Amino acid sequence: MSIAVTNINKTFGDYKALKSVSLEVRSGELMALLGPSGSGKTTLLRIIAGLEFPDPGSGEVVFHGEEVTRQQAGRRQVGFVFQHYALFRHLSVFENVAFGLRVKPRACRPAEAKIRERVFALLQLVQLEGLAGRYPAQLSGGQRQRVALARSLAVEPKVLLLDEPFGALDAKVRKELRRWIRRLHDELHVTSLFVTHDQDEAMEVADRIVVMNQGGIVQVGSPTEVYEQPINPFVYDFLGNVNLFRGRIRNGRVQIGQAQFLLPDHADTQDAPAVAFVRPHDIKLSRHATTGSAIAARVGQLSAAGPLIRVELKRLDDGGAFEVQLTKDQERQFLPCPGELVFVELQNVRIFASDYSI
Repeated sequence: MSIAVTNINKTFGDYKALKSVSLEVRSGELMALLGPSGSGKTTLLRIIAGLEFPDPGSGEVVFHGEEVTRQQAGRRQVGFVFQHYALFRHLSVFENVAFGLRVKPRACRPAEAKIRERVFALLQLVQLEGLAGRYPAQLSGGQRQRVALARSLAVEPKVLLLDEPFGALDAKVRKELRRWIRRLHDELHVTSLFVTHDQDEAMEVADRIVVMNQGGIVQVGSPTEVYEQPINPFVYDFLGNVNLFRGRIRNGRVQIGQAQFLLPDHADTQDAPAVAFVRPHDIKLSRHATTGSAIAARVGQLSAAGPLIRVELKRLDDGGAFEVQLTKDQERQFLPCPGELVFVELQNVRIFASDYSI
């Protein structure tokens, strides 16, 4: 089931939540809508679900060639999973999953034996077959979310939509559940969209990522594409930790400390601001300046973060602060001390010919 939205606008009072948004979701794809709070991702998801409608005269929503723009949610055959589960507290796990089947019109409602067969098959799929008789209050957060997912799948939706499905869970459970849902999708191949503001979550789970900001789509691509080839400074900054080094463009070159970087597209620029983005793991540390482009810096605080060591530094020339990440192997080769003078080399630098602030 493919999905296409075209030129969608959505306004709440004076607030423009979506601005001429167009997007195509391939059949069987698992796509992430990623962006900061207020970027429009949940509004877009709700419009696709039929829980919200675009502004009058604004664009269209198409499911596999059929326009459904003004169609009610109940007719779209969409499964929706909310962040806070939305389970019925007075119903058992079994009855929560069976709910969508039981409320179908009598003419298309399955027989009781078929309902039981379907529910137990889904509980087995989400690894909760032994908890059919329990109530939501007797379950963990991860188990409740799996019940909510089973309930959404019970009615055999053409499209599965998830609104920050892991947001209410602690970090360890969230990591386990997102791996599980990726495996589940690979088994079912239901066209799926999920909303998240967690970059790691989108990178790990999705086939493609839609980066949104201020009511519009900024970039669409595979996790590798958006991470390694960000289209602008916002995408680069939003996807993972990054250091900013400011400089000036003169005759197609950017000067940052003693380092120079080519910017051929701006060969005629005489003097303009530029910002260089460098990931913390793409900075090489040494005690001696091995090249003429090394930047001198003073070591600040060191802190361990799992398998990584984070080193805070401050440039000697302009006082700018930045961070370097060292692996355990790098630590064994060279671990600087607080206050020590070191030299850094910037690698895999991405330069944008404009000013930018995090």
